[in-house]
Amino acid sequence: MLRALKRWIERRRAKRQLVDEDARDLIRRDERNAYYDAQRLAARSRFRGDGMGFWHWAAVAAEVARLSPGAEMDMENVNRIVDEEERANDAMR
Repeated sequence: MLRALKRWIERRRAKRQLVDEDARDLIRRDERNAYYDAQRLAARSRFRGDGMGFWHWAAVAAEVARLSPGAEMDMENVNRIVDEEERANDAMR
């Protein structure tokens, strides 16, 4: 039982580290648009049926919001991004 708990904690820690690394990478690339980039990747994952990818990139977007005061976060832009990704996914079918 203790071993299973330890493995779960290690996996959780590794996932958190990956989210943090991806958020910092997006911020380094383009701080102003890092939140939008993460939201775009989350939407793309969602429309492709990649649930794990969706949750990862949604967590990255939240981490960008937490870490970067310079990141823009306008919900109208996020809605536009989601619409664009949905249309792009529909066009691929």
